Amino acid sequence: MIEQFLQHLTYEKRVSPHTLVAYRKDLEQFVAYLEKTYQLKDPTQADFRMIRGWAVSLVEADLHHRSVNRKLATLRSFFGYLLRIKAVSISPMQRVSALKTDKPLPQFVEEKNLQMLFEQVEFGADFEGLRDRLVMELLYGTGMRLAELLALQDSDVNFYEQTLKVLGKRNKERVIPIYKGLTDLVKVYQQARNEAFPSQAAAKLILTNKGEPAYAGLIQRTVKKYLTYVTSLQKRSPHILRHTYATHLLNNGADLNSIKDLLGHSSLAATQVYTHNTIEKLKKIYKQAHPKA
Repeated sequence: MIEQFLQHLTYEKRVSPHTLVAYRKDLEQFVAYLEKTYQLKDPTQADFRMIRGWAVSLVEADLHHRSVNRKLATLRSFFGYLLRIKAVSISPMQRVSALKTDKPLPQFVEEKNLQMLFEQVEFGADFEGLRDRLVMELLYGTGMRLAELLALQDSDVNFYEQTLKVLGKRNKERVIPIYKGLTDLVKVYQQARNEAFPSQAAAKLILTNKGEPAYAGLIQRTVKKYLTYVTSLQKRSPHILRHTYATHLLNNGADLNSIKDLLGHSSLAATQVYTHNTIEKLKKIYKQAHPKA
């Protein structure tokens, strides 16, 4: 039944490979818990007490509440699917609530720090240096996700319109405007890439030093390396640059609906979290500037 559910996610829901791996891992962990604790091999026979027991065991193993809630969300989707195909008559998740969590504000890099990165840090003029700079500028200049960056092809760049076509979650396409300096950088990078690997047709825009399509680990290491030069944030990931993109847009006057479309969010609720950063900034300015603050 689990495999059938995963097939449903793949071909009907069209979830990303990363999401599919997470769902599979969550369900396998749940089944392992049922077998060990209740000698139950069929997850469709689990009741709400067993699911609550699993959640408690995860918390006792020091798993963060947000991570536990994500696993519970997997079960909620799984049993929702079972209901639709009438494999169960009632979902045990109806009696399982999500754990309470504090909502942390998205972390971001200050504008002056990123300005220093692009103006003062030496990337190098060879293929690797140009690629690394392009990776950083694309992530910060468009707010795209890591998976979206890895999927980029040369044909996705429209030099005349100065736009970038991005394939987002659930295969939803969106078009993002980019600045002229970024389109110029793409051209310079492409020339260096084609000279470095003349016999290989570039299926993807971003390649490794061996001329192969870039992979997640390479991009993550690249971002961490260069953000280390300009920020003390503990988390220095591609997603931090996505948060930074959205926060800087908001701080400089962009409206939430526009940011929502640029990020590819399905609802405004996902975008509103960035307003909290702006409010905190205004509070800080108020305390520093107002005589009675």
